[in-house]
Amino acid sequence: MELNGTVLDRVAETAFSVAVAVVPLAALFILFQVFMLRLPRREVMDILRGSLLASVGLFLFLLGVSIGFLPFGRAIGQAIGSVEDWWWIVAIGLFLGFVTTWGEPAVRILADQVDQASQGTIPGILVLYAVCIGVAVWVTMGFLRIVHGIPILYLLLPGYVLAVLLIWRSDSDFVAIAIDASGVATGPLANTFLLALALGASSAMENQDPVTHGLGLVALIAVAPIISVTVLGLLIGRKRLKEQKP
Repeated sequence: MELNGTVLDRVAETAFSVAVAVVPLAALFILFQVFMLRLPRREVMDILRGSLLASVGLFLFLLGVSIGFLPFGRAIGQAIGSVEDWWWIVAIGLFLGFVTTWGEPAVRILADQVDQASQGTIPGILVLYAVCIGVAVWVTMGFLRIVHGIPILYLLLPGYVLAVLLIWRSDSDFVAIAIDASGVATGPLANTFLLALALGASSAMENQDPVTHGLGLVALIAVAPIISVTVLGLLIGRKRLKEQKP
């Protein structure tokens, strides 16, 4: 009975969160439709049906994340915290960081929008790989920080200094993409599964406070796409310069 109550509570909380996110947008669309857009009725119905389907999908996704990924991630994190060989931690961090970001819906949407907005001059698949690789590297460093008790400022401060330097040197198009990529990379999967991993790993370590050592991974994930996407921009810019030379 208690388990059913917990599940029902999560269902209600998730439904409320989705409603809070979607209903104002739907109301805004209806207001614009009445006073400005005046789209054909068929097109309006298609938009409303699509919004309903997206809401149902978002509800199921968030519910599955909250019920499945949180305990699953914490259990894997506790196993990682007990691993003694550092190269296993590196391999696990790279793999989990990459595949988690690869499955993040917002990252894929951003990659598709970059491809469309640039008319294919900036391939979306390259942006997707750059974000996934960047997050994988920084998730690995986050795990090593937890295992070895490294203060987060030792990673965070140099990371953001490097990000600012790369932004200053990079093309303005890639700066905008990198900043947006930083936001979408810290989506539902990162904020549930990877954060649960970090908390689980820190709780498995002796003499470590999960609040001090387990939290902070999302901040590392946020800086990762800024660095990787701006580096991608520098590489693409250098390639274009070589192609322009006679």
